[in-house]
Amino acid sequence: MRERLALPTGILLLAVLAPWPALAIDPVWSNWRGLALRGHDPVAYFDEARALPGSADHSLEWKGATWRFSSAERLERFRAEPGRYAPQYGGYCAYAVASGSTASVDPEAWRIVDGKLYLNYSRSIQAEWDKDVPGYIRRADESWPRLLAD
Repeated sequence: MRERLALPTGILLLAVLAPWPALAIDPVWSNWRGLALRGHDPVAYFDEARALPGSADHSLEWKGATWRFSSAERLERFRAEPGRYAPQYGGYCAYAVASGSTASVDPEAWRIVDGKLYLNYSRSIQAEWDKDVPGYIRRADESWPRLLAD
């Protein structure tokens, strides 16, 4: 009986795990709940220089994720120019992408550089990223197309 279960279990395990590499590099922009930036307002990073929670009352669907905003005016600004406000690298950690992989982010660990929003996994990772921002951005810009293609 044990040998008969091993094959279907192994096949099931492969079927479940096989899609993970593709999912890990798709720029889905969201966490497992489907919220981009864990529900934080992307426009607020630019307007107020802080991570500001958005509201379900001001939300829209874009690129397979629900984006929340702190006001209707910010929602409309994003709707008009989503590429201006959306984080780089599909919303993944800029440090991880520079290292050739992906990682989730902490909405409180962020920087705007040359008008673009970059997120990091944590504040401690951000401190490391801050040591060579131009170098990490250059490496991430080179790495990101390869991650998407893999």
